[in-house]
Amino acid sequence: MARVLVVDDDADIRETLAETLALEGYEAESAPNGLEALRRADAHRPDLILLDLMMPVMNGWEFLRARRTDPRVAGVPVVVFSASGSVAVSEANEADGFLDKLADVGAVLRTVRAHVAPTPRPGSTP
Repeated sequence: MARVLVVDDDADIRETLAETLALEGYEAESAPNGLEALRRADAHRPDLILLDLMMPVMNGWEFLRARRTDPRVAGVPVVVFSASGSVAVSEANEADGFLDKLADVGAVLRTVRAHVAPTPRPGSTP
């Protein structure tokens, strides 16, 4: 089952995204900041990370820099999920995608599916 790690300091956003992803056939885990995300990735390597930029302890920019050399997350696709502008993210070429926090659930799921496929539910047809 594809594992998605949701990293955001807002508990409501983390819970909503994790529940939505679980309903769609993903194993979803969450972390409140970049440092905890590294710890969780060490325990269960994710297939995709949805990352907020503005967080305490270790923010998204620091996490993206750590991603370059940290074996726990090196090579894992990261989609920034933030209210911050996508231009800065794409210019730095640090992330594999960008989602505005105001994006609807359909846009979030399309972006996640573009990176990792969900596990089909029993009895469903692809």
